[in-house]
Amino acid sequence: MKLFITDLEAYNNGHLVGEWITLPMEQNELAEAIENILYKGRFECNHTDHHEEYFITDFECDYMDVEEYSDPFTLNSIAEELGQLDEYDLKKYTALRGHGYDHKYSISNYEDVDMYEESDLEDVAEHMVDEGLFGTIPDSLKNYIDYAAIARDLSYDGYTEIGDDVIRVA
Repeated sequence: MKLFITDLEAYNNGHLVGEWITLPMEQNELAEAIENILYKGRFECNHTDHHEEYFITDFECDYMDVEEYSDPFTLNSIAEELGQLDEYDLKKYTALRGHGYDHKYSISNYEDVDMYEESDLEDVAEHMVDEGLFGTIPDSLKNYIDYAAIARDLSYDGYTEIGDDVIRVA
C-alpha cells in the first residue's frame, strides 16, 4: 500500500507539499515521515504554525479503497496484518472487501471464502461434476451435460467471477 500524504495547511494556502509513503513501516518511522511532511509545509508557507493536519491525496492499493482522511496509522496496521497473508489468502480477503465487508470481518473470515483460481463458472461446474458433487454420472453421459446452465445456477448461489478467478463468499 502506498499513500501520498499532504500537509493540509500548505494545501489550503496553494502549495502541494507531500510525499509518497509505502506501508507497512514501523509506527515511529511513519510518525517521523508525517512530521517531515508537516515541517516541509511550514517551511513552504514561511514558517506559519498551523501545520498539524494532513490528508491522503492519492493512494495505490490493490485490496481496499482509502479515503482522504483515513488514519495512516490504522492503514499501517492493516498493511502489517495483510503482509502476513500469501497471495491466495489476500485474494480471498480482497473478495470479502469487494462484497462490502469491513477489514475486521474480512481478516477474520477470509478462510471461509471458496476460491477457484484461473477458472470461470463453467470450469467450476465441470470441476464439480468431475468431483461427483452431483452424484455419480457415467462417462457416456458427461458429454450431454449443460455446463453453461450449471454455471448460471452457480451464479445464483453466490459464485462470482472476479478477474480470472471464481469465488463464493459463504
